[in-house]
Amino acid sequence: MDVLLERIVNDYRKNTKHASKRIYLKLYETIRNGILNNDYPVGNDLPSTRILAAELGISRSSVVRSYELLGIEGYVASKQGAGYAILDILKKNEIRKVPISPDKYADLSSEGKSFLANINLINPTDDKSIAFRPGLPPLDIFPVNLWKNLSNLYWRNIKTSTLSYYPSSGIESLKKSLASYLNISRNLKCNYHQIIIVSGSLQSLFLIGKVLINVGDTVYMENPTFPNVHTIFRSLNAKIEALNLDEQGAMVPSQKKNTTEHPKLIHVTPSAHYPSGIPMSLSRKHEILEWASANKSFIIENDYEHEIIHRDQQSPSLFSLDNEDRTIYLGTFNRVLHPSIRLGYMIVPNHLINAVQALQKLSHRFISPSIQIVMNQFIEKKMLMTHIKNVQQAADERRKGFVQAFNTAFKGKLNISESLTDVLHLLIELPPEISESKYISILQDQKIVVHPYSKCFINGPVGNGIIVGYSSVRTPAMKKKIQLMADLFFEHF
Repeated sequence: MDVLLERIVNDYRKNTKHASKRIYLKLYETIRNGILNNDYPVGNDLPSTRILAAELGISRSSVVRSYELLGIEGYVASKQGAGYAILDILKKNEIRKVPISPDKYADLSSEGKSFLANINLINPTDDKSIAFRPGLPPLDIFPVNLWKNLSNLYWRNIKTSTLSYYPSSGIESLKKSLASYLNISRNLKCNYHQIIIVSGSLQSLFLIGKVLINVGDTVYMENPTFPNVHTIFRSLNAKIEALNLDEQGAMVPSQKKNTTEHPKLIHVTPSAHYPSGIPMSLSRKHEILEWASANKSFIIENDYEHEIIHRDQQSPSLFSLDNEDRTIYLGTFNRVLHPSIRLGYMIVPNHLINAVQALQKLSHRFISPSIQIVMNQFIEKKMLMTHIKNVQQAADERRKGFVQAFNTAFKGKLNISESLTDVLHLLIELPPEISESKYISILQDQKIVVHPYSKCFINGPVGNGIIVGYSSVRTPAMKKKIQLMADLFFEHF
């Protein structure tokens, strides 16, 4: 017997309180009470009238009448040719059986409280709008059919023995392909054992932070930088210090000024500091490495869009310049394929491999093996390199289209900040008299998503502006959205 059917039958037979009532009312009240008590899951279909009548030994017309009454009162909805489905009539806070005040529970950990307090610093990802969300590649050119064929091939040839557990740090074949890919595309040379497969940069930062950071440890990072970066380390109760930027990138603190500061971690995005797009000079990279060595620090090199940034001319990575094995290299496919794939990687110094793998086993386990194997095939069959070229071409065209349409629509009232690197976002600084939060809220009401510049700052003077992603929107739609942005700007400001 179906589980829901069995539950309704048992509840009906226990319902002796209303035994004197008419049968259809007794059944109606049984099902209604089950829905109100959240005993019958929302979205499930009620048993067919014929089957329920047979199980209860009552007439089918009584069941039909009960269902109709439940439908009239909004507990269920009729589905054409498919019976009735249970509706969600409960608010989240009404499911709780007994109201309990917070002081009746055990306290959150200090770390739990810290993460809760800092969650508002990161940019939300639950909005379904695409224009003009930063960090999105050209989603419409992803080769869905090629990926689907590889996935179908995987499941067609699957063996039951491969449905068991896999190494938490990633599948060996994908690690080997990544080591080769990074050697060719980025001139990174590493042992594939150093590669850890993750869901993206945020998980990488969490793992590294948990392995290295104690309360009060110092972490240096560029100012400004990704909000997610300083959110993670703030939540781990680290002491955050800023590396301000000049035309050569993140500046190493003066030794005279920081004689007592010995950073445990240094986070940088040297290929293109976010969101300014300033690349770190070669001399500055050497300074960072020397500073890290003097302080026994680890470096996180977040190379978030290296496939887009580095094309014909490459600047060596910190990882490749590092002779002391203290650089942790982060990369992600979420920004070149699509975010829903949730697939990234990091190259970890040998000293940290065991600790990172231990934490991963005790927390995140592993990324789906099917996705890893399909990704490995995507790399081996040269589909990734082909797709990257297509992404670069589409991004170039859409960047030019965005800048032209923006300049036309805003008539010089707002300007796009110049970037020295090809990244998938643009920075638009706002005049001091324009409220960043108000403009973002107005745009959001019209399903236009942009990120606040102010959230990128660790301390000191906070910037006022918006960060926009241009590559995920086709040119015709892009022009309409930009014109709407301009119309709203001139209307409100």
